[in-house]
Amino acid sequence: MPTVLAIETSCDETAVAIVKNREVKSSIISSQIPVHLQYGGVVPEVASRAHLEIINSSITQALEQAQLNWNQIDGVAATCAPGLVGALLVGMTAGKTLAVVHEKPFLGVHHLEGHIYATYLSEPTLEPPFLSLLVSGGHTSLIHVQKCGVYKTLGETRDDAAGEAFDKVARLLKLGYPGGPAIDRISSQGNPKAFVFPEGRVSLPSGGYHPYDASFSGLKTAVLRLVQQIDNTGGKLPVADIAASFQATVASALTKRAVKCALDHELHTIAVGGGVAANSALRAALQTACAENNLKVLFPPLKYCTDNAAMIGCAASEHLAAGHTSKLDLGVQSRLALTEVMKLY
Repeated sequence: MPTVLAIETSCDETAVAIVKNREVKSSIISSQIPVHLQYGGVVPEVASRAHLEIINSSITQALEQAQLNWNQIDGVAATCAPGLVGALLVGMTAGKTLAVVHEKPFLGVHHLEGHIYATYLSEPTLEPPFLSLLVSGGHTSLIHVQKCGVYKTLGETRDDAAGEAFDKVARLLKLGYPGGPAIDRISSQGNPKAFVFPEGRVSLPSGGYHPYDASFSGLKTAVLRLVQQIDNTGGKLPVADIAASFQATVASALTKRAVKCALDHELHTIAVGGGVAANSALRAALQTACAENNLKVLFPPLKYCTDNAAMIGCAASEHLAAGHTSKLDLGVQSRLALTEVMKLY
């Protein structure tokens, strides 16, 4: 497998990594959470400027940590879609410049494909086909991974992504930003059965419900109404119990759909990726359900659940080994379906 220097700047982490043979030689991640905390969410313009300020030093640190020079780098990669356009442009411009200056092939990488490859970093023998459950702030999907660059979407959220729902409920409960870790922490002090919330089913025109698609807007609204009801009666808000019940509902909804999808399509492994893959309730629910159904479930290390460049480098290394490279006039895109990955090469 080629050695790739990869850059990830799709949102609010400035990350640079060097990956070889699905092994991380270096990984630099600079989070912007303290910067955006005061706004309660990511401000695109602020994120882009923060990337600009630290991208050069991050590249230098990645090379120093790996103890490699440019003669030992086979290719340069950068996330090109989906994400915040301004933020993506910073990483793409840096990546293309490095590729031209050092005469290396360039690869634009799909951010969600990176999350799929995050599991490969801890499971280097993993090979398709398998089912990928992608759960992050912007995406919640069930993906049939057929081979490098070939993916089929089997299920997805019809509204809020799971991570987005965590952020919104955390804001409602005044737990701060980012919402996922905050809810996970306080849920350990609450009763996950204290309140019954709707898991959110998606109706089919012909009747019945979609077996794999999810909806979290109704769940979010149910939490809002409960909070308003308690506030109106002057009672004390049981934040830990509400958070634990909400988290358990999300974990149950995702687990049921993922397990059914894997069984229906005779896929024996579920690989989970994205920021919500770090959630303790989801991990526990999936591990229990998969054990009961003779399925294998894999999670990336916690440090590779959130956005990072190591996962981008891992995906790029496999593409480069297959002879896939991107043109230098490749642009960035705020949206791009995972099924269109090969349009990047």
